[in-house]
Amino acid sequence: MISADVVVAGCRQLLTCAGPLPKRTAALGDVGLVENGWIASRRGAIVFAGTEEEFRRTVRMEPDAGTVDGAGLVALPGFVDCHTHLPFAGRREREFGLRLRGWSYRELAAQGMGIQTTVRATRAATPDELRELCLKRLDRMLLSGTTTVEAKSGYGLNFEDEIKQLEVLRGLAGRHPVDVVPTFMGAHEIPPEHRSKREDYIRLLIDTLIPEVRRRGLAEFFDVFCEEGVFSLEETRALVEAAQAAGFRIKIHAEEFVALGGAELAAETGAASAEHLIAVSDRGIARLAESGTAAILLPGVSFFLMLDKRAPARRLIDAGAAVALATDFNPGSSHLLSMPFVLQLGVFTLKMSVEEALNACTGNAAYAIDRHRAVGSLEPGKRMDLVLCDIPDYVSLAYEAGRDPVRTVIKDGKVVVEDGRRVDGR
Repeated sequence: MISADVVVAGCRQLLTCAGPLPKRTAALGDVGLVENGWIASRRGAIVFAGTEEEFRRTVRMEPDAGTVDGAGLVALPGFVDCHTHLPFAGRREREFGLRLRGWSYRELAAQGMGIQTTVRATRAATPDELRELCLKRLDRMLLSGTTTVEAKSGYGLNFEDEIKQLEVLRGLAGRHPVDVVPTFMGAHEIPPEHRSKREDYIRLLIDTLIPEVRRRGLAEFFDVFCEEGVFSLEETRALVEAAQAAGFRIKIHAEEFVALGGAELAAETGAASAEHLIAVSDRGIARLAESGTAAILLPGVSFFLMLDKRAPARRLIDAGAAVALATDFNPGSSHLLSMPFVLQLGVFTLKMSVEEALNACTGNAAYAIDRHRAVGSLEPGKRMDLVLCDIPDYVSLAYEAGRDPVRTVIKDGKVVVEDGRRVDGR
């Protein structure tokens, strides 16, 4: 018999999202549906997921085991938000108002606003202030069912403040249930003090910041914004090569506005992901489909910036790319924290099926940050990161548009959200 110390019993539907990761083409449409599903864990790890009949035949509950009633609820894996810019200070409502009057994101950046506005605020913030901002944001993410988050630096753009952001991220461990995966993104923009000597900043990144961040163990991934007016394809290649030599896994902000070849470079260099891809070329789609590089789509950007153009999700999926979805939470181009809303945007704006969007928000998103062996699906051996939703059918994740259906969140086998409120002591 299998021994368990936690069971979620009698779910209306259990979506395991089980199967080899990443999911591509037809497999992306399989959510591993179990009607009247039961799932059990021991010491935070899943030991069983299946029907009640199978549960009663194979699982033995320990004397002090806990039971969560899943009756009438839909259970699914905890959401994995695989692209965020979590540690920043300041707000940009004024720029939002200007955009509503017709200013474009790139026009604002050319006037010293955009990313630079947040850089100034983040540099001025103390570590304690940044930490409290991050904790509040993680609370909101958790209430919407997110249990794992990738978080990028990139609003310091100098030695001291990039290190500050990453140290704040490291300090979140043990202080919040959500797992945080840190990414060093000092190559988010050229800071204003280096605009006339950009090569000096690139040398600072290559010669000083990349090796120092790696030496201190502050980040697992390195990300660079390969975009017209930011880092050229040649500069991106030099930064990627330096980061790989230092031991980082690679992510590339690619083809957000202009197709420079960042997607092809990501596939060529074995990057973990290429992210944005609104302007990806046919060649970029083909290269991603042939590779192990995840294609992270961020539909909140087109929505928030009110762009007519969107990432070609259907073409990427049909070609065989490993498509994931994420919030791109940041203050300027996607100020949203809810993965259920991202799932809905994936359906309504990218024309993905509900099943494809759900797998893109869970298993494929976990793959994009190399956490797919531990989270992203509900299978024996993985962590018991689970969300219970108060909906009659999983299709209602999108059908009931605008609604956040999360009632209960379980992280590592412990209930951390119940009836929409934090209940843990961390």
